[in-house]
Amino acid sequence: MRVRLFIAASLLPLTAGCISTAASVVKAPFKAAGQVVDWSTTSQEEADRNYGRKMRKQEAKEGRERRDFEKHCRKNREDPDCQNYNGYRAGS
Repeated sequence: MRVRLFIAASLLPLTAGCISTAASVVKAPFKAAGQVVDWSTTSQEEADRNYGRKMRKQEAKEGRERRDFEKHCRKNREDPDCQNYNGYRAGS
């Protein structure tokens, strides 16, 4: 009886590693699924950052186009498109 108890007690620390490994194997699919969801969704902070970047690029493009058009109108005052141009006005 004592021998069996001794054997069981000595094997218990060896099985602890197996139990933690089994638990890791069971948790792995759920962790992987959570990571996929994180990769596939966009956080609000990231969406705001992307929107700000998009708006800055659009404003820079509009500024370049406006400067080019003003330069064109200074050189070609007779151009019909430039006849009614009074300069840039924000919001119009």
